[in-house]
Amino acid sequence: MSVGVSDAGVTVRARTRSGVPAACTGCGRLSEWCHSRYVRRLADVTLAGRPVHIDLSVRRLYCENTMCPKVTFAEQIAGLTVRYQRRTPQLQRLVEDVGVVLAGRGGSRMLRILNIRLSRCTVLSQLMRVPLPPLVTPRVLGVDDFALYGDTYGTLLVDATTRLPLTLWEGRDAEQLSRWLREHPGVEVACRDGSLTYRQGITGGAPDAVQVSDRFHLWQGLSRRVQDIASAHRGCLPAALSPAGKSDPAPAEATAGNNAEDSRAARHARRLFEAVQALTSTGRSRSSVARELGLDRRTVGKYARAQTWQEVMRRPPRKPSALDPYLDYLQQRWDEGQHSAKILHEELQTKGYLGHYQRVKMAVAPLRRGLPLDEPRERPPSPREAARWITTHPHRRNLHVNDRLPRLLGHCPELRQTHDLVRRFASMLDNRDATALPEWLNDLAHSGLAPLISLAGALREDQHAVVQGIATPYNSGVNEGRITDVKLQKRLMAGRAGVPLLRHRVVLIAHLRRRYADRPIASPR
Repeated sequence: MSVGVSDAGVTVRARTRSGVPAACTGCGRLSEWCHSRYVRRLADVTLAGRPVHIDLSVRRLYCENTMCPKVTFAEQIAGLTVRYQRRTPQLQRLVEDVGVVLAGRGGSRMLRILNIRLSRCTVLSQLMRVPLPPLVTPRVLGVDDFALYGDTYGTLLVDATTRLPLTLWEGRDAEQLSRWLREHPGVEVACRDGSLTYRQGITGGAPDAVQVSDRFHLWQGLSRRVQDIASAHRGCLPAALSPAGKSDPAPAEATAGNNAEDSRAARHARRLFEAVQALTSTGRSRSSVARELGLDRRTVGKYARAQTWQEVMRRPPRKPSALDPYLDYLQQRWDEGQHSAKILHEELQTKGYLGHYQRVKMAVAPLRRGLPLDEPRERPPSPREAARWITTHPHRRNLHVNDRLPRLLGHCPELRQTHDLVRRFASMLDNRDATALPEWLNDLAHSGLAPLISLAGALREDQHAVVQGIATPYNSGVNEGRITDVKLQKRLMAGRAGVPLLRHRVVLIAHLRRRYADRPIASPR
């Protein structure tokens, strides 16, 4: 063996020993009958940043088994050569691992940093040649969907015990899931969301499996209904303000409300509200109304459920400004006769103000018209904020919420009723006790609130799975984490990956992380 070092890299020249028997690649019989020799050029991992090439002289031997279809064969060196491969096994594993982690273009760039020249297409082809690990039917299966691209969704299956992804495919139809479950019998527990599609798929493919409706999705569905109720009772939300904060800025708020009604957004909301109400009152479906008006079906539903156009109009709150602590000083200097915005800005800078001059100029503009400063004032909560107050555990609410929420609930009986129902369901989740679920569903159905009545009907249809979701420790948390990983892999490939490549990477990268996480870390000497 000889070693040569040049600017092009390190070249190792070696040859195998003669007279040593080698196993036939066809039948496995040992032979030492040499036919000829030839040189195999292998690429290896870099050495001190230099490319390494191995010129290995190997024998071609005759197979002494007359029944073997191979007449001659080339000897293989364990740990160094693989049939039809021009890279050593160590370099091949490196290329595959980099391809799994970074995909094609990113993997090619990473290998170039390691002084290994491979194109992105080669990295992807090597990645797709890696066999997927054998699929073992899990005892606890997690099923969930994810956005593949646009309006197209995919289905991801995860082993909830090992927390490893099993497979994924495009679409979320029941028949495809049923077929997979029939081909892989043995699933005892299936965790899913409240989707009717997955419910039917699991029932058709694994009828004996216990279905579990995920706790997170149950709480998420209830939270959405609470926000719908808060939106329908938007007029009650100002009751959360303190009496002092509600009485002082009343004229300014009335003026702002009148200006808002004359704004372009208000005219647009009023026009859409009237159009949707006129069409839906004739008995037409929301889908046909959406097609005629060129709107999304959910937008049509929002306008159809509203009682007035003010309910659907967005009112952006005044955002806090860095100038707010200096408004009293601005008013004082203006009253003293200093009306130059530039000088006022310089004075505020000496007091620690770091904002732009334009902000000061806009702040004093009302003073020039004889109007008061636009002082920060307490604003009522939005429907989303009110829903978050109601769904947050009482021990986790801050003092601000604990001061506002009782006033709001005392003013609005519907929100108080919603709050009591939410807290009862939260108690069932905390205690993992579904005994009170039937009574809670009856109270939901007789609450007189349309969002809660529809929720009660949906939960009754899936009541057995809901009970399992409340009382058992099984959930779809593993699926949510894996879906986050799927989105990460898609972003790394700029969304151009097809389903086979995405499936390959998602499954292999999870096993790769597990493999390297199980390796012990060598302690420094």
